[in-house]
Amino acid sequence: MAPHAIGAARTERIVHDDPRHPLYLGTWKQSKKPDVQDFVYDDFEEPHRKRQKAILNKHPEVRSLYGNEPLTAFIGALATAVQLAVAYKIGCVWTDMHWSVVLAIAYFVGGTLSALYGVIIHEAGHNLVFKMGLLNRLTGLMVNLPMVVPISQSFRRYHLEHHQFQGVEGKDPDLPLDSEVKYIHNNPILKTLWVFCYSAMYVLRGLAMKKTPQRWELINWAFTVFMDVMIVRYMSIRSLAYLAVSVFFGYGMHPGAAHFIQEHYIFRDGQETYSYYGSGNIFYLNIGLHNEHHDFPQIPWTRIYKLRRIATEFYDPLYAHTSWIGVIFLFIASPMQGPQARLVRKYKAHLSGRREYKVPDDRAKSTAPKRRDSVIASA
Repeated sequence: MAPHAIGAARTERIVHDDPRHPLYLGTWKQSKKPDVQDFVYDDFEEPHRKRQKAILNKHPEVRSLYGNEPLTAFIGALATAVQLAVAYKIGCVWTDMHWSVVLAIAYFVGGTLSALYGVIIHEAGHNLVFKMGLLNRLTGLMVNLPMVVPISQSFRRYHLEHHQFQGVEGKDPDLPLDSEVKYIHNNPILKTLWVFCYSAMYVLRGLAMKKTPQRWELINWAFTVFMDVMIVRYMSIRSLAYLAVSVFFGYGMHPGAAHFIQEHYIFRDGQETYSYYGSGNIFYLNIGLHNEHHDFPQIPWTRIYKLRRIATEFYDPLYAHTSWIGVIFLFIASPMQGPQARLVRKYKAHLSGRREYKVPDDRAKSTAPKRRDSVIASA
């Protein structure tokens, strides 16, 4: 046998059918001891890439849902105009308004809109608004205008890494820091403060990656600083303060921000990603359909529900939420919940899972998994 043939034989990898098929739920279990201060670990890669392939094997028509939704940019422009108009009124017209009323407006109007900006930035980050990448970048900058701090381009960068390395230790920027687990853990008071300050946690996780800012991130910084100066110059510092407080509310203790907890914090053994099927999806552009989004990040928000209807046998058995308020309440009240309630995998497990296990080709078979308990945190 030729030397190169011997080497090839030695390095040939045995590929098995993935035992998680077709739902790609794990066999891991969350610790039942509330005093445990550690993540849950898995030996497989994330489930979404393979579930996508399994769905396409059975429903190739799903590919027709791929594309863009320019309507998202119009919604973003309208929401941005409304928030700037309110900021002008509060800073330049309603100057005698009591601070408690201003805070109420900042929560119910500004916070609600700020959470919507995050959803639009998310769509633009996946190039789901326009076909041209530049226009998606500009859409992100547009809705970043009333947010005071530069968010859109850094979010795009780190969110795409989250999709690529979901749950991978040291590579997924969405994972809580060790300090969050250590100091917050399952204390309900500290968890309440943690939810209030979640926007700061998101920034700290990005900084902990210690990566050099990219060109578009620097553009985002320059643009945001310039627009902040313009707001103070042509409105007032009070207007800028209103916008800042709105972002704090909208990314913290607000139903529109509950999807940050809903998406990947563990509520059932074996399942690391969760969807939300409730009325909040109407205003927040179906951001709650997170399992569907991770499986098919090529599908914009206007068509993601069609995916769920086509591939219902893959999504109905999964546990899902029906109340964002209920998600926040359960996260704070349950001693089993906290920053540690996340699934983590080593990079080696991430690689080996993709290389050594494949999606079985069961297009000729009928797969109708039995429905699991999918009831849910209700407010």
